[in-house]
Formats: sequence, C-alpha cells, structure tokens
Amino acid sequence: MTERSATRGMAHASSTDGTLARTAATDRVSDDARSVPEATVARLALYLRVLTTLVEAKTATVSSEELAAAAGVGSAKLRKDLSFLGSNGTRGVGYDVSRLASRIEHALGLNHRHRVALVGAGNLGHALAGYDGFAERGFTVTALFDNDHARVGERVGELVVRHLDELDRVCVELDISIGVVATPAAAAQSVCDRLVASGVRCILNFAPIVLQVPDTVDVRKVDLAVEMQVLSFHVARRAAKQVRTTQNGTVVVP
Repeated sequence: MTERSATRGMAHASSTDGTLARTAATDRVSDDARSVPEATVARLALYLRVLTTLVEAKTATVSSEELAAAAGVGSAKLRKDLSFLGSNGTRGVGYDVSRLASRIEHALGLNHRHRVALVGAGNLGHALAGYDGFAERGFTVTALFDNDHARVGERVGELVVRHLDELDRVCVELDISIGVVATPAAAAQSVCDRLVASGVRCILNFAPIVLQVPDTVDVRKVDLAVEMQVLSFHVARRAAKQVRTTQNGTVVVP
C-alpha cells in the first residue's frame, strides 16, 4: 500500500487555498470526471477560481486565450483540459462564464457540500479550522479533534475540540467525507488508519510523512517545507545568474 494522489474530486492550486479547493469526496464526484487525468483536475481548479472571479465581476463570456492567461497555462492545454467536460465554447465568442463554472463545479463534485474532519488542534489546525475559504468552496469543517486533554473542550471559531477517541463515532454520525491530518509525523499514520476505519476515503495530509493507505483511499500531501525548498532552489538560481559574467565581463541579470 502506498500514498496515492487523488485524481477524482480533488482540486489543487499553488497556494494553500488552491490546494484546499481541490479536496472533494471521491464517492460523490460526477461520472464524467472519473477518467480525467490528475494534472487536468489540478488545472480545472485553477480555471474555476478565475471563472468565479469573472462571475462576481458579471463577465458574461471569456475567450480561451483570456482564461488560459489568467490561469497561467497555454490556451491549447486549456482547450484540451476542457474537452474532457464536453463541448463548452463557441467559436468566435468564447465560453459562457457561468455555464463553464457550473460544469467544472459539477465535474469536481462541488455541487455537493462536503463535511470535513480536522485532526490536530495545534497552530496549523487552528489556522485551517478558521479558514473561511473552506466554506466558500463547499467544504464545511464539521469536527476538530486532538488527543491532548488540555486542548479538548477548547473553542476554535464555531468548533469545540473533541478528543480523538470520539473520531470513529463522529465521522460516522456526521457523514464525514474528507479527513485532514494536521498532526506531528509520529501520530499521522495512526490517525490516518482511524479515519480510514471510520469510512473516510479522501485524506489531506499536512504531516511530513508518507501515509500508507488502501487502494480505495485517496491521499493528497501538502508539505510546506518542500515547497519552501523548491523556492530556495529558484532563489539560488537567480542569484547565480546575477553574478555570472560573460567573457567580455557583462553581468547577466535575469
């Protein structure tokens, strides 16, 4: 068993809210999204974010070039991604913004609200529990757990921290479809096992560990330290370009 990336009903963006927007329960994803490549699912979430902004601005139509540029992808790739959802645009006119947004929401399973259980009431857990972007995108953090008796009973926003011993019962009672692991690495696997045993089939993992899950469970891993290391690489590369000189002594500045 290995950690698996969810390819159905999950949405990811480069930012944390984009990553969180990707998370949707596999069992509730529409049939037409089941065969969509994972990379395309990730980009669908980006397109939806742009389209949502356009809807709020009361923009009626958008061209593939405009939508692609706003999402940071090529227009050919965008058209290929949207082809998985069927015919959406009109030649010479573009895409109906509201209609396309609705189709993507349906493909990502966002026409259903998803109940989320968050395990780990530390600093990260507090931040995630208080993040308004969840509810705006159809995800309701319904329960918050921790195994520290000092935290149990603490109020975080509208939630009260429950003891981890209640997880199994609460996940079933509240019909939890997504579990978020925000615990230290040492506790993450056991928490994951309990979520799976409770019927949760989609897990967002913030712990710095690879979770072992059955093939019936989808896991998305968010490792902020890794992302920072990637950025460090780009910082170092830019610095190297700035000090590099050509044979005639000209400084090369990116």
